[in-house]
Amino acid sequence: MATLAPATFLAFTQPADLLVQSLVAPARGALSPVARAPRQAATAMGSSLRSRRPSTTGPLHDRRIVITGASSGIGAAAAHQIAANGGTVLLVARSLDKLLEVKDSIEAEGGTAFAYPCDITDSDAVERLIEQIVHEHGTIDMLVNNAGRSIRRSIALSHDRFHDFERTMSLNYFAAIRLILGLLPHMKANAFGHIVNISSIGVQTSAPRFSAYVASKAALDAFSDVVATETLGSGVTFTTIHMPLVRTPMIAPTTMYDAFPTLSPEEAANLVVRALVKRPVEIGTPVGTFGELMHALAPKITDRILHQAYKAFPDSLAAQGERNPGEKAPENNTKSTGPGLSRRTLLLARASRLARTQPLSGTATAMMRLLPGIHW
Repeated sequence: MATLAPATFLAFTQPADLLVQSLVAPARGALSPVARAPRQAATAMGSSLRSRRPSTTGPLHDRRIVITGASSGIGAAAAHQIAANGGTVLLVARSLDKLLEVKDSIEAEGGTAFAYPCDITDSDAVERLIEQIVHEHGTIDMLVNNAGRSIRRSIALSHDRFHDFERTMSLNYFAAIRLILGLLPHMKANAFGHIVNISSIGVQTSAPRFSAYVASKAALDAFSDVVATETLGSGVTFTTIHMPLVRTPMIAPTTMYDAFPTLSPEEAANLVVRALVKRPVEIGTPVGTFGELMHALAPKITDRILHQAYKAFPDSLAAQGERNPGEKAPENNTKSTGPGLSRRTLLLARASRLARTQPLSGTATAMMRLLPGIHW
């Protein structure tokens, strides 16, 4: 599998000429200018907002900030950076043990953090969570909807998996809305609030195999766009971050991503801090903006390009039917599956082994180089 130089994902506040250069760069033989730029460019967006020790006069001083999915990945990294900028972090995730590890780490650096274990797909649990944090902290200033799940599976393998769509919407959309609806009255009463939603570059590019994931993120985008027009006069604003590919546990099952240019969780956390401090309407990348333009100006051509991407990149191992490492094998599998399904399972397992060992095709490599950060 090819190894690529690290890519940079720039906010679309970068100069327009850099964006244009990245779009006309050749797809073969060299990375585009956006991908060749130093990786530190993404870090630079948040470097001025960070400090090694928590600040009592930082841009987030005296702000109480709820962040979901705070036990690992982007959430944990963002929690550290929020605390370093003076914010009080209210950590939310299902695992108390992991939350306490993040909390202790933040406090060891001199920051302030509180751990709140909660399954945010449970409406009763969310109601209790909101009552508790409002009672204990009074004012809740900001919310970061970071928790999410991703499913990379083609529609051809999804005909009998409606539950995938239900579970994805439950966490990525309905759970976020529960928190927004629960905290909005308190924010409006204080005439201030800011809500950051971690969306995806996939909403802008419509990458194949992510129908469940992209639909859930697009729904939250649309909800926030509408609600923002209603709450602006109350002092409550929204930021949507169209996050490019980030190396977190969520993408680990897709082994081909090992060769992809990605952001680190710390670089992604810079974007979260920027969203909290600057409070723009949207943060994204030139590639994502280009994807939106292509869909608007040349939809048929864009569909053809994406169809080629669909053919170039294989389904993930999980989608192909291979169990994740450590997963217990079902008992008496052949007894209940029948000969047809057993043969299908065998073929999918063989395909997954080939996908693990075969390098990416030339088409796939070219797309990966030219358009870094997309969830192929």
